[in-house]
Amino acid sequence: MSASKSYTNVRFSDWELSASIAEAISSKGWEFATPIQAESIPLSMMGRDIVGQARTGSGKTVAFGIPILEKCQPTGSIQALVLCPTRELATQVSEELRWLQGDKGLKLVTVYGGTDLEKQAKVLDDGCDVIIGTPGRVIDMTKRGHINLEGITHFALDEADRMLDMGFFPDIRWCLERLSSREQTLLFSATFPQEVLEVAAEFISDAEHVMSDDLDVEVPEIEQYMIRIGRANKLWALGRIIVNLSKEDQVIIFSNTKRMVDLLVQRLDRHRFSATGLHGDMAQNKRERIINDFRDGKIKIVIATDVAARGLDVDGVTLVINYDIPADSESYVHRIGRTGRMGRKGTAWSFVSGEDAPNMTKIISTWNMVVEEVEAPALPDGIDRDPVRKQMDWGECADVFGMVPIQLSTTETSKLAIHDFLREQARLPDLAIGKIDANGSNAVVEIHREKAQHTLDALKGKSMSGTDVNAQLVD
Repeated sequence: MSASKSYTNVRFSDWELSASIAEAISSKGWEFATPIQAESIPLSMMGRDIVGQARTGSGKTVAFGIPILEKCQPTGSIQALVLCPTRELATQVSEELRWLQGDKGLKLVTVYGGTDLEKQAKVLDDGCDVIIGTPGRVIDMTKRGHINLEGITHFALDEADRMLDMGFFPDIRWCLERLSSREQTLLFSATFPQEVLEVAAEFISDAEHVMSDDLDVEVPEIEQYMIRIGRANKLWALGRIIVNLSKEDQVIIFSNTKRMVDLLVQRLDRHRFSATGLHGDMAQNKRERIINDFRDGKIKIVIATDVAARGLDVDGVTLVINYDIPADSESYVHRIGRTGRMGRKGTAWSFVSGEDAPNMTKIISTWNMVVEEVEAPALPDGIDRDPVRKQMDWGECADVFGMVPIQLSTTETSKLAIHDFLREQARLPDLAIGKIDANGSNAVVEIHREKAQHTLDALKGKSMSGTDVNAQLVD
């Protein structure tokens, strides 16, 4: 997001906020509201339902947080419920609402899975005013009698698109059916797929829609680059980017699987790069500790899956790297939205292999974005050796059948003679040799990728009909 779009000329002091909240905002040095805050807060303070479209990092937590905190009182009875798709996001929202309320005295409780049920139940039984939680654990605690949804008057749903992706809408309906005293609903999302709008219409009949009709608005205005590179050399490209980092940089590297997160941490460690993994198989307290350390700047590089990274809203993130390209375009936007927050400079790199190319093309066309195709960055001054050695990536050179074109210098035009030469000199099985084209000055032979390097090695110094074959990969 560019700085010109980060803030409006609307001041927080223009609204009649309670002293505790106004002082908390002032203590942060905040003066002007962001567009989503400026448009939605006055309406929601009047009691209107809101369907708000807000990109990551635009201040939507404050947009729904101020109205909720203003209308709740420290009575010890649950008055508001905020649902989030992940534990990390619930924790982050809770932390932001805690400082936002100042000294108002509201008791906020975060409710999510992966923690001790009995301890969480005891905290709820002691009374609270606002609950921030994930759908599954909120339902569990409601069924156990520790949460009474019937008395809640204010409901907020954060990241509705992610809720849809994660299959939470049946759980949300379950909660809404029991929110019989609901007076206000605030729904926020970075994107609004048609399915989300249809479901929202079921439980918000007359909402104010604060959103953009232009999909381009959803894409953070950051520098986006992609490197076309095979999987075998993605680590090499990653090493090039890491050695160019400054001391102030913080990086999130995205992988599609938990296994790859662990592998990348191990591989970077072997090359003397310090990185921390983050995925759903980790204990909740460990994940929270990693996120806090990252937020405090103690960790510089985090490798994460999409779900684990939902709570990684850290203003200091300067680079996002898509080691793996996500299968859906919405995930790409969420990923790159981790950087360039609140008008700061940000950069996103994507590693695009041959198999990734269709997904990347779909992402670019869906969001009408500009992603510049570049080479991996050069080594910085003072470093003359790559931290990760580049490999020959035969998988990327091969066609869909796994065949790699190799050129031979030869005057031989008989395809059978060339075939026999390869079989004898490189000891290749017939199935490893594909199509042969010979024009009298050279021949191009298809060799299966598993035998390509072996063939080049075996033919070094070999000659056919008195001519050195000089075998090499066809560009």
